[in-house]
Amino acid sequence: MNRPHPFKLAVPVGPTDHAIGPSHAPVTVVEYGDFECPNCRQAAPAVKLLLERFAERVRFVFRHFPLEEVHPHALRAAEAAECAGGQDKFWPMHDLLFENQRRYAERLELDVARFTAEMDDEIYLQRVREHIASGRQSGARNTPTFFVNGSIHDVSYGLHGLFDAVESALHRK
Repeated sequence: MNRPHPFKLAVPVGPTDHAIGPSHAPVTVVEYGDFECPNCRQAAPAVKLLLERFAERVRFVFRHFPLEEVHPHALRAAEAAECAGGQDKFWPMHDLLFENQRRYAERLELDVARFTAEMDDEIYLQRVREHIASGRQSGARNTPTFFVNGSIHDVSYGLHGLFDAVESALHRK
């Protein structure tokens, strides 16, 4: 079996991904994240700043990578985000989950009966599992893991490096 390089994005960004920013942007940033991860929560405002600073030049994609062994509710949170996404509210739910607020479905004015039924039936569990598998195949081991134009980018020394990587990628275009 021909496997992709472990530090390259194994599954290209596609139409089913949750994305912010123009599809024609010269730089695409993909985050594999976990809604219970404190580092992901800290990264969320930085990502918003990144999108403001590089408006129309960066596309941001979020993929689920719940670390179930350390964050017991992360998988259900990922499913909740997907259920909200089914009602075109993925990004508002993404933001609420990172703000760690309660009663998400009601606050977003979702169809609560549909949301509850989809959560009970685990409608989006397979999609979340596919994100986890693609993250592992791409070399993600912890959260957040970022890829800039398909190449893994280490943010363990701070998110300013992500801004630098985007800037470099823009200059190469």
